[in-house]
Amino acid sequence: MKPATLLLALASSAFSQGEGGSFPAVPPVQAKTAAEQAKTFQLPPGYRMELVLSEPEIKEPVVTVFDGDGRMFVAEMRTYMQDIDGNGQREATSRISMHTDTNGDGTFDKHTVFVDKLMLPRMILPLGKGQIVVNETDTLDLHLYTDTDNDGKADKKELWWQGGPRGGNLEHQPSGLVWAIDNSIYTTYNSFRLRWTPGGIVKEETKPNDGQWGLGMDNHGSMYYVNAGGEKGPVSFQAPVVYGMFNPQDQFQDGFKELFPAAGARDFQGGPSRVREPEGTLSGFSSGAGIDVFRGDQLPAELLGDVFFGEPVGRLVRRAKVGNDGGLKVLQNPYQPQKSEFLRSSDLCFRPVNMTNAPDGTLYITDMYRGIIQEANWVNPGSYLRKVVEQYRFDKVTGLGRVWRLTHDSTKKVKQPRMYSETTAQLVAHLAHPNGWWRDTAQRLIVLRQDRSVVPVLEAGARVHKNYLARVHALWTLQGLGAASPALL
Repeated sequence: MKPATLLLALASSAFSQGEGGSFPAVPPVQAKTAAEQAKTFQLPPGYRMELVLSEPEIKEPVVTVFDGDGRMFVAEMRTYMQDIDGNGQREATSRISMHTDTNGDGTFDKHTVFVDKLMLPRMILPLGKGQIVVNETDTLDLHLYTDTDNDGKADKKELWWQGGPRGGNLEHQPSGLVWAIDNSIYTTYNSFRLRWTPGGIVKEETKPNDGQWGLGMDNHGSMYYVNAGGEKGPVSFQAPVVYGMFNPQDQFQDGFKELFPAAGARDFQGGPSRVREPEGTLSGFSSGAGIDVFRGDQLPAELLGDVFFGEPVGRLVRRAKVGNDGGLKVLQNPYQPQKSEFLRSSDLCFRPVNMTNAPDGTLYITDMYRGIIQEANWVNPGSYLRKVVEQYRFDKVTGLGRVWRLTHDSTKKVKQPRMYSETTAQLVAHLAHPNGWWRDTAQRLIVLRQDRSVVPVLEAGARVHKNYLARVHALWTLQGLGAASPALL
């Protein structure tokens, strides 16, 4: 037998044994309390995970964002995979909750349901005070929800942009809705971007981006997408997608796609070929999600500009350093020599699905915390994954969820933002803030206000501000006000 034929036969034999082999009874997976789960996290010295929210305040969280006053909005996909067959997933009983720190002590102590009766909400963009733009599954339409009486609940709904229906598997639909430094609003999957103008929303064509769940931006406005289905990891971060999709093979350090989880149960949609034996852990990318670039000021400077994304099937968060090789960005796992990761957990229900830069200068991690993470299409009757799910009773752990704050021994408490009550001139000052969240949010609010009284201050800042990031934001803010001029470039 030829060597190639022999290898193929062995691979086929191994896979068939995994598909039809023995799945002995094991103790069912058990959900841990948040306090118990906190003890399972493995992090570099000095770092820790602090609980921000958990059930019953939230269930099945998938997205976390903040408005100009630091209030936190959480999209909760409450119908996602509540049983092994995904029955009732498209019932409109999901919601977006709002959480407020009423006394500035860093604890979100007031909880309201801002919008309910939603069908698997997947994108949130905060605008003015008491306003968020929301996208639900199976549609590209964007609706603006407004709380007109300041009771913490939206009482007005308007069509913000009409995109029309969007079908397909719910895992393979757009995410993001990120208002970027260039004042364009980006999403994954879509070959277009949106732009807010005083006269309405403008659609601008781009090239494809190959992204799926999650979208982040660095300090210079470069967007970072991530691809799970193709097991690719981060994609389309080399150049703006308006110019094309560029993903060279050497944009990753050798071995970058290898994962080093702390625990696993062979519950991978890729089957036995994705299992690292004898540990039973995930060997490579499978579910990259919730990507962002750390831009805060309350974690060690060594993290600034690093890319973070979840690998929920692997129960870990990958940190990637961004190197430069002759102008080409190259991602590398700094823990690869130790065969480790920045954050991993031995809890089989840890499912990190999103990363968010926060007003307090730290990084928030949205943990869907559940047994089965894959959608019903990947657990069909008779499939390898379904047998593992049934073996561990993963489908019985649902209706939970946590939001965590990544902190460090050096993290300090900072003041809450109160941007909605500030003058436009005060917002301009935030364009020099060391935390990227403050710069982005201030720029967005200035553009939304269309207050051209600050144009002279912005022009001066664009020319002479000692902080180059403040100069960049000043230029783009002028562009958003329709006041940019060639003389400034």
